[in-house]
Amino acid sequence: MGKKEKNGIIPDSLEEMKSSRRSFLKASAVGAGVFAATAAGISGLTGCGGADYSADTSIPDKWDAEFDVVVIGSGFAGLSAAIEAKRAGASVVVLEKMSTYGGNSVINGGYLAVPNSDLQKKEGIKDSVDLFVKDLLAAGRGLNHEKLIRTIAKEAKAAYDFTVDCGAEYKPKLSHLGGHSVARSYYTKIGSGAGIVKPLQKTAEKEGVKLMKKTKMEGLITAKDGRVVGVVTRTGYTFGNEGSGKIRKFKANKGVILGSGGFSQDERFRSAQDPRLGGTIDSTNQKGATAEALSYALNAGATPIHVSRIQLGPWACPDEKGFGYGSPFNIDAGFPYGIMVEKNTGKRFVNELADRKTRADAMLAHTDKKGNPVYPIIVTDSNGASHASKLDKALETGVVKKFDSLKALASNYGVPLNGLQKSIDAYNAAVAKGMKNDPDFGKPIPDDQKKIEKAPFYALRGWPKVHHTMGGVQINTNAEVLKMNSDDIIKGLFAAGEAVGGPHGASRLGSCAITDCLVFGRIAGKSAAKNDSWG
Repeated sequence: MGKKEKNGIIPDSLEEMKSSRRSFLKASAVGAGVFAATAAGISGLTGCGGADYSADTSIPDKWDAEFDVVVIGSGFAGLSAAIEAKRAGASVVVLEKMSTYGGNSVINGGYLAVPNSDLQKKEGIKDSVDLFVKDLLAAGRGLNHEKLIRTIAKEAKAAYDFTVDCGAEYKPKLSHLGGHSVARSYYTKIGSGAGIVKPLQKTAEKEGVKLMKKTKMEGLITAKDGRVVGVVTRTGYTFGNEGSGKIRKFKANKGVILGSGGFSQDERFRSAQDPRLGGTIDSTNQKGATAEALSYALNAGATPIHVSRIQLGPWACPDEKGFGYGSPFNIDAGFPYGIMVEKNTGKRFVNELADRKTRADAMLAHTDKKGNPVYPIIVTDSNGASHASKLDKALETGVVKKFDSLKALASNYGVPLNGLQKSIDAYNAAVAKGMKNDPDFGKPIPDDQKKIEKAPFYALRGWPKVHHTMGGVQINTNAEVLKMNSDDIIKGLFAAGEAVGGPHGASRLGSCAITDCLVFGRIAGKSAAKNDSWG
């Protein structure tokens, strides 16, 4: 067992994490067969927009449309795959079931982790592939598939350069997010994933990729040998109206790429994996984050990996729906430059920059005798709040509140002033001494941190929300989907991004989703484009 720390259980060494991962994978191999036998039943649990396997998936005498590569999903993974497949000479179509492009990627926080970047060198930050991998393994509790994360680490800089070439713009200073050993995360200038998605979309359209929105995948079409040769689609589809649109079959000469994202909004599917995540828990995701694409892949024989591993975002606020304005405030200001305290005592209880699972688990432990949430309070001052990119919106909506004094803040939230003041004094003492980490919880103290003392003060309530699903299909380093209990691939089927299980283990490290999506999206596009045609 690893060493117990105040913010969670940390394995003693990389070897211990590897051993844990090997044991888990052996167990998964046994459970995978059971999962396969019940895949069709699980598919019936999907929520709005879910799969029901009623579509005719036979090979038609005449296809309604024909492409070399069919990409499902228009986020980071799908668009990067489409661009690379097109540049490799393939004809490409991107299918998006929603009425707008981008999926969760558009509302993503806009942080991109890149080890060994030029900006790190400029800021004098020492980083490496091994250190990045170590951080991913620590956050993922050693369950990460190491070949995949090493590929992500090695190709991250090229993926970043790819986005810049497509027109993405980033702020000139790196961010040090929770769970990372060093600052390595770029942040888009506009403060969201749209700063990457929009340039990718423009590039794709400019280079001849066909994009189709309101077009839902209704199933995978396979040949007798199991190879994926096309997809059933419903064009003109309206989300939530499952009978809308027209059924059409698209041929994929070289391959189908799943860039379909996760299932955080699929309440029935996610609660089947983890019964705690029913309707009382909100999600930061857009409504289209449902499980039907995963269900179709499992029905085609794909290996499921880590499907029950569902991440909660610890920086969310219960006083608004979805990601909202509280989340970026906490990410930019509240957690790095402030503290989080228990409502009933005013005491800190976790490293505010620990990995997401550590923080979320610590927050969820705060309930009353009936199991109702007792929301922790995140507090910072004017210096800390100055780092928030959307402070005006957060204040306008009332999610974040401003106070002239700590006494007024404590009174508003019902926090004992004495306990809150002691917590702030202890943290300020570490800041005054120039410490790199606070002595109570090991939180990395930013280099530009000042004492929390300058009025006005800012605060909000915090509570985790379903944010990312670590589970999906298994792939190899060529982004080819693997068959159940086999190293063989499902020919003609590729996947990237949140549709894939394995890279993030038990819990994803913040800012690594975009890196994962871009790296394996690009690989999937290249792999599919050079795939032999099925005839």
